[in-house]
Amino acid sequence: MAKSLNCPAECTCQYLEVNCTGQQLQDFPTTIPLDTRQLILATNNISYLPSVELNFLSDLVYLDCRENAISEDLDFAFISLNKLIYLDLSFNNLTRVTFTTFSQLSSLVVLKISDNPNLVEIEKDSFANNTWLRHLDVSRTGLTFLDISIVKDLPNLKSLGLSENLWNCNCSFLEFTLWMKESGVRFPDPENISCYSPAALNGWSMPEVESKLHYTCLLHLHDTDYAFLGLIGFCIFSAGTVAAWLTGMCVVLYEFHTTRGGDDEDEDEDEEATT
Repeated sequence: MAKSLNCPAECTCQYLEVNCTGQQLQDFPTTIPLDTRQLILATNNISYLPSVELNFLSDLVYLDCRENAISEDLDFAFISLNKLIYLDLSFNNLTRVTFTTFSQLSSLVVLKISDNPNLVEIEKDSFANNTWLRHLDVSRTGLTFLDISIVKDLPNLKSLGLSENLWNCNCSFLEFTLWMKESGVRFPDPENISCYSPAALNGWSMPEVESKLHYTCLLHLHDTDYAFLGLIGFCIFSAGTVAAWLTGMCVVLYEFHTTRGGDDEDEDEDEEATT
């Protein structure tokens, strides 16, 4: 691999590619040629992606940052990288993904954020601007729940990695399992996509748990449901009883006043006849 005049000392450069794999880098390398299209920073100790230096590389289409120590907030880190197609941030220390993390990557096709054990949250609409996304991998993270809107609105999604996460398969997860069944998206390593909690469903695969959740959440009534229905029934019965009593009282009072009015009229007529 040849070195260009602007090639970082620890890296090798060839045409539009800069490769800095396994150089024990602590920081993002400087003097990267501005026309670089492919940047490989894999297997280093980089903890931070500086937005200013990174966004000078506006022609990047491929960025590989796997196996580093990136843990800093990535919001607005990729502002100028609207040509980026491939981004690998797997095997890092990411903690959350927000709307602003990848919102500028409108051309993104492949996104790998697997093997980030501290990644516990992906906010709704995090990928709202990534409509070209075809391959998304969130396997082996700290995720326990994934809102269906995050992936349902990706029209070109073909592959979604979900394996070996600690999925909480409660009733909130039912809609997601139904989407998995009907979406046509491919799920790599499906035998390792299973529930972690609740304890009764630990180890259940997604196809199995979908039918279980459907029964538990939509068809089966719990004790609290019966108590609630009983309370509603009692309230309806009580309201009906009170309404019937009030109606009866109104009828009796009406009859009483009507009869009394008729008697008074008869007495008046008798008095006039006598006179």
